[in-house]
Amino acid sequence: MGPLEENCYIVTINNKSLIIDPGDDARKIIKACNNLNIVGILITHHHFDHIGALNEIEKHFNLKESKTVDGIDFVIIKNPGHSVDSVSYYFKNYKVMFVGDFIFNGSIGRTDLPTGNLNDMLDSLKKISNYPDDIVIYPGHGLHTILGKEKLNFKNYF
Repeated sequence: MGPLEENCYIVTINNKSLIIDPGDDARKIIKACNNLNIVGILITHHHFDHIGALNEIEKHFNLKESKTVDGIDFVIIKNPGHSVDSVSYYFKNYKVMFVGDFIFNGSIGRTDLPTGNLNDMLDSLKKISNYPDDIVIYPGHGLHTILGKEKLNFKNYF
């Protein structure tokens, strides 16, 4: 979505759908959600490229950004570093995690932006290293990856 090609995801579980990081082009997102039961909006962090369409999406679906969604089981993992408010959403039953700009395919998020912090990022990488290797990671930009593969890269940062 948008000039920074941010990934917006739509997740459907048990006939309930979530929008993750509505970064831009609300009309395109709304069209993609046609005939879906949108029950929540999840934001991995509040950088402009991840929330650009948030207000319009909230208005259209009469929703607010969510922290819990009845009937959909996920865990919120705080992982500051790229930004102070960075979180990942772990859907344990499906072995998938939406990580925003925390981890990318082959790299990690920048820490030189406002509220970014390298020490926080290193702590977050150590924390996420305790999760299973077979989790599929869906980043805020670029292609998906596997946590075990990315853990091999973490040693380059310690």
